[in-house]
Amino acid sequence: MDSKPCSLTTAKVVFIGAGPGEADLITVRGSRLLAQAQVVLFDALADPALRDLAPDADWIDVGKRGFSGQPGSDFNGQTRINQLLVEQSLAVGAIHGERGLVARLKGGDPSLFGRLEEELHVLREAGIDCEIVPGVTSALAAAAGTQRPLTRRGTGRSVSFTTAMTRTGELQYGMGPGQRADTEVFYMAGRQLAPLSKGLLDAGWPGDTTVSVVSRAGWPDMLHTVHTVASLDDASEHHAGRPTLVIVGAGATALPDEPLRHIPLPAEGGGRAP
Repeated sequence: MDSKPCSLTTAKVVFIGAGPGEADLITVRGSRLLAQAQVVLFDALADPALRDLAPDADWIDVGKRGFSGQPGSDFNGQTRINQLLVEQSLAVGAIHGERGLVARLKGGDPSLFGRLEEELHVLREAGIDCEIVPGVTSALAAAAGTQRPLTRRGTGRSVSFTTAMTRTGELQYGMGPGQRADTEVFYMAGRQLAPLSKGLLDAGWPGDTTVSVVSRAGWPDMLHTVHTVASLDDASEHHAGRPTLVIVGAGATALPDEPLRHIPLPAEGGGRAP
């Protein structure tokens, strides 16, 4: 069984999904727990207005700005973040006891491309109690902001989420060989649109398949452009330098001119009972 380091009292760590954009997209539970925290380790994409929920807390910037090419963009590496989680839990616990709380504020949802696994491991090894509060992910904000549902009755029964760029720099094209969801969503794709287009074509997507490209989903300056798999690279000039999400397939298409006709089930009186 894991034990706490040096048998010292540690504060609980709560992972909170900040949502994909403006501060009011955080959940009620997330905002309540954030307000109770003495220390907040926050990501780069979390709305600064969230500070108003915990004005007396110590806010520590641990946002990764990888792939930006900016000096110091890798300062907040995962090793440093892991160390801070343990150090701050010990420091807050020393002052506030088990009632202390450290908030790990992550953009979107912590469980989706948030490197949550590494942070859970380090807390487990240190014997530190933790909790996860889900949040709204940017794919849902993009679907809401463009009014293009990710699932469609009759045409879109499955959705996949893929990070377009891995830490090693390898581009991912979606699901495994021979597999494809009706709607595929690619995160962190803005700098990879040309190779992503080629990869989708190689994976079997027809060139005229509709693609919806959304940057800064959940923010007032959200930008939305529509392309095809073959012309996806045309979106590069519009979304350059912005967090960008690419939606391919059924969930990228505009609403039809005519609504889907409701087909009554036998139990609804529209057919003969078996």
